[in-house]
This record gives sequence, C-alpha cells and structure tokens, in this order.
Amino acid sequence: MPRNRTGDRASEAPGAELAARTRNKNGRLRLLLTLPVLAFLASCSGSGPQSALEPKGPIARDIDGLWDLVYWLAVAVFIMVTALLVWAMWRYRERPGDETEPKQLHGSAAIELGGVVFSVVLLAIISVPTVRGLLDMRQVPEGDDVIQIQVTGHQWWWEFEYVDETGPDGATLITANELHIPEDATVYLTMTSADVIHSFWIPAVNGKRDVVPGQVTNLTIIADDPTSPDEPLPGQCAEFCGLAHADMRIKLHVHTDADYAAWLDEQFQPSQLPAEESELAAGWSTFNTVCTTCHQVSLEDVEGEVVTYGPERHIAAADIQFRSSFGPNLTHLFSRGTFGAGTVELTESHLAEWIGDPQSLKPMNPDENDLAAGRVLGMPDTGLNADEISEVIELLKTWR
Repeated sequence: MPRNRTGDRASEAPGAELAARTRNKNGRLRLLLTLPVLAFLASCSGSGPQSALEPKGPIARDIDGLWDLVYWLAVAVFIMVTALLVWAMWRYRERPGDETEPKQLHGSAAIELGGVVFSVVLLAIISVPTVRGLLDMRQVPEGDDVIQIQVTGHQWWWEFEYVDETGPDGATLITANELHIPEDATVYLTMTSADVIHSFWIPAVNGKRDVVPGQVTNLTIIADDPTSPDEPLPGQCAEFCGLAHADMRIKLHVHTDADYAAWLDEQFQPSQLPAEESELAAGWSTFNTVCTTCHQVSLEDVEGEVVTYGPERHIAAADIQFRSSFGPNLTHLFSRGTFGAGTVELTESHLAEWIGDPQSLKPMNPDENDLAAGRVLGMPDTGLNADEISEVIELLKTWR
C-alpha cells in the first residue's frame, strides 16, 4: 500500500514542534544559569590597589566596617525575600483540577505593621553607626601633634603646603602631588581649589571630600604602617574636573617618625643656584627664562642667600591664604618618584619627552592658559631644542 506522505508530515509535525519547544526551553535555562555564573566570576577579579575595601588606617577601617554591615544586612534581606518568594510560588502554585483561589491579604494590618517595624529597625541599625561615623570623621582633631597641611587643587595637579614646617629662611615647605606623612600621625588637611571643583580621595585612609574654589573643606587622614618608596598609597581626584581629570593623581608616602624627620630635613636643604662659569649655567639660563614663568624654585646662591624664583600667588578661601604658583614647585623635583600629577615615572627620558611635547604624556589644554586671569590648563610647548632640553634636565637632576 502506498504511503500517505501528507499524513506522515501531519503526524510528524507535533513531534517536531515539541522538540523545538524543548530546545527553546533548554536554551533559556542555560541562559538563566549562565548569567549568575558570569556575575559571580566578575566579582572575583580582585579589588586592585586603589580600593576602599583594603583600609590602611583607622578611619578607612571604620568606613569599611560600615560597608560590611550594610552588605551583610542586604544579603540577609535578599535571602529572606527570596525564600519567601520561592515558598509563595511553591505553596500557591497552580495544581491540575484545583480551582481554589488563594486567600487575599490586601489590607492586612499585621503584614503592614510588620513591614513598617522591620524597615524601621533595619534603617536604625544602618543609620546609627552611619551618623556616628560621619560626626567622628568631621570632628576637628586637636593637639600639638596634629600635622596641618594645606591642599590646593589645580587643573590638573595637587599642591601641598606644610604650614607648620618652616625652613631656615622662614618659608613653609611646598611640594606637589606626592604627600608625605608619618605613620599613625593625625594629619588634618585644609583644602581649596584654584579653579574648578575637585575631590580629594585616598581610599586607603579616608573617603572622598570635595575641594571647592572660594571655600575651605577639611579631611583627616591617618595611616597605619610605612609604605615602600616604590609603592605609595594611590589617590585620585574623584570629581570630573576637565580634560586631564583621570591624570590628576596623588601618591601618599607613609614614613616612620625618623624617616619623616629625615625627609623634612632633605626638603629644607636648599637646592643650589649654578655658578655663572659652571657647566649647568646654560641650563639655568634656559630654565630661568622659560620655566619660571609658571614654576617656582628656591635656590641658594654662592653667598648662601636663598632666593625664590618664579611667580607666587595667594588664593583666598574663607579668610585663609593658600600660597601657590601656576605650576608645581620644582625645588626638589628629583626627590620625587613621579611627575605629571603622579602619572609618569620620573626618568630622564620621560622628562625630555615632557619638556619637548607635554601632550604626548598627558592631555592638557595649554592654549587656554591666561596667567593674568590666574588660569593655567596645562604645560605649554616650550619650543626648546634637544640640546636646550638636555641642559635643563642636567640642571634639574641636581635638585633633589
């Protein structure tokens, strides 16, 4: 008997449709299982060096402890809500032949009151340590052992003035981008901005604090242990402030008390002004002509007198005067490990590239510089040739 091809196809259609539905169902199931696995693997990448989850001081540990509290409370709530949801889905699932409608609880006083009480207790558990922590962090530290440092944010670098530390000439110590403090010391930062809003953030020692032009904000930092000279604690401007925002970094060096005192002594040793007949004289002539337009440097001449070259401006904020210049102070440039606001390792080759073509190492906008208006948006092209750059670098290498 001949086969009924139409009938065969008709009989095979339901089986094919069932197989297609099964494949689709299995595909969706695999997708649902894959997404949480990918999320879990993404969370295992590590925190990295600039992380608030690896505190290096008591204030940062308090913040991390509050984060842990909120995290575990959130985990507990997630587990409870998920368990209730799964139970309700199972308990009130549709059963063949069962037409019973679940009991409606809309307007249940017990459930509403329980939800309110639970929420109030949960928020109290979170809010009490949060408010207490904020009040503790904003408390002004007192005592003769508190180190006072004034911080000025610039587009795009940081300036630090150690207002309690003065050299033989009576001037305070000013440096840039690399902050040095002793271990376990309470350091009180008084901060303002020379241009736009910045945000000072070294996550290992405290949270973020906005740095606002015309206003003063404060932050207390304490670090536990000394850092390696090659591995300072990293920080960052955390408020978008323009073109080179991502390259406005901070390096926090933590010393023992003895090493901190030695570092201060080194910083107060004046760099030397080259004699007119020395081989560094050509580099100094170029530097004094070109670089002191923006940068300051304090040098001791042959008669032992310390003279400061370059511009000095004062930024007023809330009746406080912040000493500053248009570019970083270079008196002890080669005592630092980096330049360009902590973004470039300080080597002769990098410095030569920076002087010859600053934009190759850091995006800036020097075409908008206006010294008369106090606006500096980057290192301009100096126009120096290779020999002049080499002479300037030989000079800078002596300023340690």
